[in-house]
Amino acid sequence: MKNTRSYSPPIELMLNDHRIIDLMCTMKSIPTLGLAVFFTLSLQAQREYLPTKEDLQHFHRTKTYVVLHDNPLSEYNFEIKDAIEKYWDITEFEFIQFRDFGDKSRDLNGSFLYTAAVSFEKDRSNARYLFLCLSLGGDYPSLDEMKDITNLPLSYYGVDEDHYSYKLGTIIRFMQDHIRLITADPGMVSQNVFKHYNENMADIRGKTLYLVEEELDKDVSTEARIGAIYPLPVQIVDRDRIRELIMEGDEQAVFLHKVGPEGRQMEARVYKILIGAGDSKFYYFDFHKTGGKHPDAFLASDFTKLAKAIQ
Repeated sequence: MKNTRSYSPPIELMLNDHRIIDLMCTMKSIPTLGLAVFFTLSLQAQREYLPTKEDLQHFHRTKTYVVLHDNPLSEYNFEIKDAIEKYWDITEFEFIQFRDFGDKSRDLNGSFLYTAAVSFEKDRSNARYLFLCLSLGGDYPSLDEMKDITNLPLSYYGVDEDHYSYKLGTIIRFMQDHIRLITADPGMVSQNVFKHYNENMADIRGKTLYLVEEELDKDVSTEARIGAIYPLPVQIVDRDRIRELIMEGDEQAVFLHKVGPEGRQMEARVYKILIGAGDSKFYYFDFHKTGGKHPDAFLASDFTKLAKAIQ
């Protein structure tokens, strides 16, 4: 499956179901292959890795290389450059081209921020997702050996960049906060991160939830229908309005980051994350599989969970 924008394909990863339970800690599968300017790695084996206390401490001493897509006009490139220059303060950083990633990845004092196509080992639909990944460099025989620090789903693989690129500033801020959190308490790495971040649900009181209509189930596709379940302020807006809220750093605004197949008729995971536009805080984190009464959307049951949390 090719991205609708023209750029070099990202690295492909394979994850098993454990990856969903501990989403912030990556497990990837890559065969030992030589790197080329344009490549997509096939999926053959699997390996699980969780960052150790020593990995996390080492990361803070690295220089982070931000890997750009090969297309110089890529919207992702513009947005990730802007986000890193504005918000990245956890390590030194430098932008590099995708074609240089292979050689640079051997740097023991380097860490790497890059996009990767991800599929799940037991997923018969062969659905693929685009993740933003952060890994430690090292002189390893393959990219499979790179130690992963954290990652986050951006979109279903092949979705237009404009569905997620405007959120990169908020996502970058969250990733840094998460790394600082697990560095201070390494024991959290092996815990259920869903539980930790969903403890913030009640904190959504006093904030307005901004949603895009096409990302909502038809049963909750209007403010009136949502209001019958969820008592706090909600506005249904377009993506440009959410982009404005993020740029303004609105502390009272929370928006939905939904990752799903976007109209493709297939069974796939739908990630649903509510993020603060100003504080980059996660207020809700869940997923479901499409099929039957569970479309590629934020559901009435999600609003019910939020309503119960604020009672």
